[in-house]
Amino acid sequence: MSYDVEKPDEQWREELSPAEYAVLRQAGTEPAFTGEYTDTKTTGVYSCRACDAELFTSGTKFESHCGWPSFYDPKDSDAVELIEDRSHGMLRTEVRCARCGSHLGHVFAGEGYATPTDQRYCINSISLRLRGAGEGSA
Repeated sequence: MSYDVEKPDEQWREELSPAEYAVLRQAGTEPAFTGEYTDTKTTGVYSCRACDAELFTSGTKFESHCGWPSFYDPKDSDAVELIEDRSHGMLRTEVRCARCGSHLGHVFAGEGYATPTDQRYCINSISLRLRGAGEGSA
């Protein structure tokens, strides 16, 4: 798969903190209930921490009480890519940034949340950067 933003591994390591690199580039998971956006209610847009692509909006964020920020839909249908993930002896759907291929989290369906899509995009806070309403691009 080729992405609009591609960098050598050494460059990703230089640009990201060790914790960011472990999640974004090595498909790690931050510990539950530790991320900075787990409970935030700030209005704005959540972008990829690795490439700044806009991924989710605060309007689709909901309280799932799972320990990670949860959204019921991406900002745009082409903002994320979904990949079958058979790691850890499970069948899940991995969510990656469609612009740079960085790991964001997983999406689950049919869990009974009262959302318009019946989906829960369970996303690592460390994969995101929140820009509040009215803030310009960096």
